[in-house]
Amino acid sequence: MSDKDDAETMRGRLRSERVNSLFSEDELIEDYYDQPAANDSSCWNDYGLSTLQSSGTVSSRSSSMHSGSTEGLDAPTQLLPIIKAGWLDKNPPQGSYIYQKRWVKLDADYLRYFDSEKDTYSKRFIPVTSIARVASIGDQKFEVITNNRTFAFRAESDADRNEWMRTLQQMVDERKFKGLNRISLFQPPTGALDSVDKCGLLELRGFKNKLYVVVAGDKVFLYKNAEDYRQGIGITYIEMNVGNVKDVDRRGFDLTTPYRIFSFSADSDQEKDEWVEAMQQSIAEALSNSEVAEKIWSVEANRFCADCGSLNPDWASVNLCVVICKRCAGEHRGLGPSITKVRSLKMDRKVWTEELIELFCQVGNCVANQFWAANVPPSEAIHVASGSQERRRFLIAKYKEGKYRRYHPLFGNQEELNKALCATVTTSDLAETQSLVFCGAEVSCFSGDPDFPNPIALAEQAGQKLQMEFLLHNKNSEIPRVEAGSSEEKHYSVILPSVTHNGFLFKTPSMAKLVHERKSREEFSRRWCTLNDSIFSYYENDRNAVPNGEIKMEEIVCLVNNPPDTHGFESTFEVYIESERLYLFGLENPEAIRKWVKSIAKSFIHPRADELLSHDFERIGRLQYKGGLNLQRAKEGWFALTQSVLYAFLEDSDKEEAVHLKKLQELSVQGDSLVLVERRRTLYIQGERKLDFLGWVAAIQKAAGSSGDTLSEQQLTESDIPVIVDRCIDYITQCGLTSEGIYRKSGQNSKTTSLLEMLRKDARRVRLKEGEHQVDDVSNTLKRFFRDLGDGLFTKEFCQDWLKAAAIENEEEKIGQYRQLLSSLPVVNRATVKALINHLYRVQYFSEMNQMNTHNLAIVFGPTLFQTDGKDYKAGRVVEDLISRYVVIFSVDEQEMRKQQDEITAIIKMRIAGSSSGTQQAGDFICTVYLEEKKTEAEQHVKIPATMTAEELTFEILERRKIDTKEKEYWSCFEVNEREEAERPLHYSEKVLPILHGLGTDSYLVVKKQLSMENMLIYLASRVSDSKHGMMKFREERNLLGLGLSTGFHDRYFILNNSCLRLYKEVRSLKQRMPAVENSHRPEKEWPVKNLKVYLGIKKKLRPPSCWGFTVFYENEKHEKQQWYLCCDTQMELREWFASFLYVQNGGNVWPSESSKVRASRTQQDSSFFETYEPEA
Repeated sequence: MSDKDDAETMRGRLRSERVNSLFSEDELIEDYYDQPAANDSSCWNDYGLSTLQSSGTVSSRSSSMHSGSTEGLDAPTQLLPIIKAGWLDKNPPQGSYIYQKRWVKLDADYLRYFDSEKDTYSKRFIPVTSIARVASIGDQKFEVITNNRTFAFRAESDADRNEWMRTLQQMVDERKFKGLNRISLFQPPTGALDSVDKCGLLELRGFKNKLYVVVAGDKVFLYKNAEDYRQGIGITYIEMNVGNVKDVDRRGFDLTTPYRIFSFSADSDQEKDEWVEAMQQSIAEALSNSEVAEKIWSVEANRFCADCGSLNPDWASVNLCVVICKRCAGEHRGLGPSITKVRSLKMDRKVWTEELIELFCQVGNCVANQFWAANVPPSEAIHVASGSQERRRFLIAKYKEGKYRRYHPLFGNQEELNKALCATVTTSDLAETQSLVFCGAEVSCFSGDPDFPNPIALAEQAGQKLQMEFLLHNKNSEIPRVEAGSSEEKHYSVILPSVTHNGFLFKTPSMAKLVHERKSREEFSRRWCTLNDSIFSYYENDRNAVPNGEIKMEEIVCLVNNPPDTHGFESTFEVYIESERLYLFGLENPEAIRKWVKSIAKSFIHPRADELLSHDFERIGRLQYKGGLNLQRAKEGWFALTQSVLYAFLEDSDKEEAVHLKKLQELSVQGDSLVLVERRRTLYIQGERKLDFLGWVAAIQKAAGSSGDTLSEQQLTESDIPVIVDRCIDYITQCGLTSEGIYRKSGQNSKTTSLLEMLRKDARRVRLKEGEHQVDDVSNTLKRFFRDLGDGLFTKEFCQDWLKAAAIENEEEKIGQYRQLLSSLPVVNRATVKALINHLYRVQYFSEMNQMNTHNLAIVFGPTLFQTDGKDYKAGRVVEDLISRYVVIFSVDEQEMRKQQDEITAIIKMRIAGSSSGTQQAGDFICTVYLEEKKTEAEQHVKIPATMTAEELTFEILERRKIDTKEKEYWSCFEVNEREEAERPLHYSEKVLPILHGLGTDSYLVVKKQLSMENMLIYLASRVSDSKHGMMKFREERNLLGLGLSTGFHDRYFILNNSCLRLYKEVRSLKQRMPAVENSHRPEKEWPVKNLKVYLGIKKKLRPPSCWGFTVFYENEKHEKQQWYLCCDTQMELREWFASFLYVQNGGNVWPSESSKVRASRTQQDSSFFETYEPEA
């Protein structure tokens, strides 16, 4: 049978079996004649299944709907008016003798045809943007020609044909002339959607082959295959404002509309869930609070963007009371939430209360712009077509600097502004309130009435709900001010380097979500790409003059270089822009991708941060952050992530800083901030834009976690010891040193496996607690960790050398060899060996109680550490040598040994106390700590583990009493000596247990605010030298030998440096420089700083010359003690000296970071920003 016969037979068969289908007979014949796409195995030739089935439960209803009856139902909302509609005959390109009547509609975006004028869903749609031209082909016939296909139609008359051709050609010409083909509501010039939320193949009941389904915004599009999708020629699209998604079975789900039921089936449960979620979000976008937008748009001024004038803006700044378009909303976000709080009219349902909607109707763009835009020069105004940089500059000037605002007559008079605000909020004059607030009136000022102490309370008392709403949204708003050379101006006025690069890349449609699933090669389209004049452009091919799309370098906020084979191409990279879109590009050539990544990065990174480009980064971009002493204002920084190091160029810094993520003390999410806690500072990285920020969070969390089975790949402490090892050692030191058979006994295998898995996943978050974890389970976990190490503790390279060293008979030679091998180990291995041997040295110290002497420990740990399974006895000898010769091999000095001895003594006392009470478990020690002052109602009884620090104790007390710390509140734990009438704030890292056991009966601990800490930190930050010198009055108590001063205070000159405190009896010339003084006089006394304990206060019976004094205790290596007193003339001098003592005694680490003020509350994190975010495993 010939092709024509086949077609005629098929035509007769289809007409005799007329069914309701997405495809009509001519479409099936078209598929019969068309060659199948190269990448698509389906030819749609299974005509017997080419019907869309309806579920049995709605069959009668579906039948009437499918046949076109829509009585009693509203048609889907038409976003664009129909330009022309009518009946035309349509035939396949190769089947000119076969005609089917079609109802054809033309709107601004599509040419669509239907079975009848009553049908809701089309048989085919052709984007106007893809139509190249319209041509006549004879009597009453014409062709619609696209870049890839030709569609033939026949009208009822030549006049009708000419009208269709004229209208179509006019539409095409207008699109080309106005350039609208690049900003079509739905389609880019290729025809493929450029704002896709989810796309891929799905089975649709009634069809043998899968359809290519695309969820984009508030619509779902159906295409025959991926190639048709790229061409933009689809079957139909579904308006989701009439849709409903229902879970049917394991892989199936229904998309139900009043006109048809679409029964889809995915490849897996996970895929189905993703599709259902994407469609539900599409429905939410179509429906969510559309009534809010309509209500707000009912005011004429609110129908246009307050900043650029775009029609129907669907975003708003809730504190500024302006309605704005999506492009301006992106720039508003860049100003920060302290200036403008951006919300969607359609999607942020919870925000839009009746009061807020009414506020926007009464204030809105009209009233707001009378204030904010009262003096805008025409040359500085922006419009619909303005670029991102223009918008950003304008919005900074308008809202951040208040450059165009109408100044209030009371501007500059704070007291009068506050009084006027208190009076105005009791009236309905919202415009006056807005003017007062944004000209400097304080929303929280004192009204003078204790019953209604602030403007918000006054408004509530007066029943002015809209005034209250406005004030509440502006409670923390930043008042506009012009800052010369602000960071924003500096950043955006800088001329970025001009980089040129071009070549072919494969590109997916842009996305609004992170890419979690692997993208196949079929989902990429080949595009010619160029980078020139800070604009990245992509074209259909290298011959096209008009690009499909552009990305301006100034709009890029993040660039990601993906690991190999993340997607269908070997190498891919991602580009994130300010408008919350993600672009994915790929190639099979890693070197070519590397050049593209470097070129793009160099084009958008600020020149001062170009040092970041020297790293082989995985992710690079700009983020908002807070840090240092000032947490009020977010600043802009440039960041690059390379393996487990986050490099940063922070504002006002001229050098690169590195954050070692595996060494973080804490990594957590608080609201819209990622908190990185290091030993000496805390960095708050903020989510100005959700899309790229979620990517940063996932990448940093992954980099900060354990990534392998070697020591260097684990989470580490500041001392380069794996956190797993540190946690286990600390717990056993606290609870198990006296446990009989420690390390010899095995714990429960299931508990050991579970605990090790938790520690490997994120050891930083695991807290080993007595009662929840057993000592033997923890000890077994530590042994298994070392046994399973990929390269071993002593490394495979040097393992045999260690075993050979054990056989050396000469003691001195053996120790020398051990030391040499120790120095040859990697840094992390060397630190871990020392920490473990130090721990085993402590364990054997308690061998009379735990029955684990050095030899027994060596038998257990030798095969474990050398992974020999007991086959080489020398492994045990090495461990025994290291423990017994610990002090010599590891060069442990006298101070370190004394510190260790104090801790062991404290543990012994704790065990004795526990044994005598008969109630305490190993590791328990209960003490009384007071809050703010010593009184019964302020008592707190706290269990003190051996590892608890002063900082942890402080926040334990504050958390018990539900005290929320505020900005610039410095809570500390103090040791109070009542007999000496003095107190000492403990350093935050000091261990509490040894201090407790050293306290006398007249001493106690109290947690209270350290009122002078802020001034001390400011002083330390501003001083130019690490040393301190000056006059103080000095008095020395008689020491144990009866020597020293006994009465009176005497003037002495002191010099404090990093190692010692020196006392000079006289100074010949105070005009001499400090080094000269130090060199020309031999000090009368000199004390090592590390041996001093400095207390604030002097007992009154000594009659100090001022109330600003210290009590100082000194103890030398022979345990000889001295006590003396120092007096300053002013409180400022006292603060400076005390700050200097703290600084030199703690290596410059006076206060942990501003994060400590909130760390206690981090266990219950606000995750509103990440409600839908789940990081990849």
